[in-house]
Amino acid sequence: MEVVWLSSLAHNHYQETCVICENQKQKGIHLYTSFICTDCEEDLIQTETHDPKYKYYLKQLKKITTPEIFS
Repeated sequence: MEVVWLSSLAHNHYQETCVICENQKQKGIHLYTSFICTDCEEDLIQTETHDPKYKYYLKQLKKITTPEIFS
């Protein structure tokens, strides 16, 4: 049953909200519990520190928190 459910998710083009651009996207990476779309990931990697976009990326990335571990 799980395989069928996962398969249907792939067919329905499951989308997540990017923590940087805040748009719904299909492809990207997960950083802790947050999602970064491929477009933002590529742009982030290529942005120089003196670029005005760099400060925006830092602000958005600060929204990402590490999950608490309970033992």
